[in-house]
Amino acid sequence: MIIKSAEYTISSARVEQCPAGELPEFAFIGRSNVGKSSLINMLTGRTALAKTSATPGKTILINHFLINGNWYLVDLPGYGYAKRSMQQRDELQRMITGYILRREQMMNLFLLIDSRHEPQRIDMEFIEWLGENGIPFSIVFTKSDKLSKGKLSANVNHYLGELSKQWEELPPHFITSSETRQGRDELLAYIEQIIKS
Repeated sequence: MIIKSAEYTISSARVEQCPAGELPEFAFIGRSNVGKSSLINMLTGRTALAKTSATPGKTILINHFLINGNWYLVDLPGYGYAKRSMQQRDELQRMITGYILRREQMMNLFLLIDSRHEPQRIDMEFIEWLGENGIPFSIVFTKSDKLSKGKLSANVNHYLGELSKQWEELPPHFITSSETRQGRDELLAYIEQIIKS
């Protein structure tokens, strides 16, 4: 897939405020500081489409970007950011779950995982919740350029090994780097395949 246009459309505090219509949506989510904004910018080829920040937890709304005029890339708030109040975390949780469970246009959720870290309980529980609710999702390992090839392979295999203790069939996974653009073609091809199916 070639991205010819990518434009910011709307930011919504609730799923009811998301764009009307039938266009397919592909949502991106992950823990704070996982490299979500950088990945979105790398995928779309726009350096400042999604706001990147040195401070984690900047995305607090559901952000829609219209791609090629025929599908939406959706930037969801990061979860697990400790410096928020309990009330803010509850509100974000409701916003995220409302979108994931009720947005019929969402074709696939891309869950971003920092490839440098061990499997985190918060991510594993989120993956389990997605499975229990029958949500179509894929795992995107980010920041692959920060590790040697051997360490990257070991970390990804360890993660998939942990998942396979609970999952008979593992979700699709991608290995990406916003710096080297690794995984860009594979991710866009996967989105295109879903749109056409």
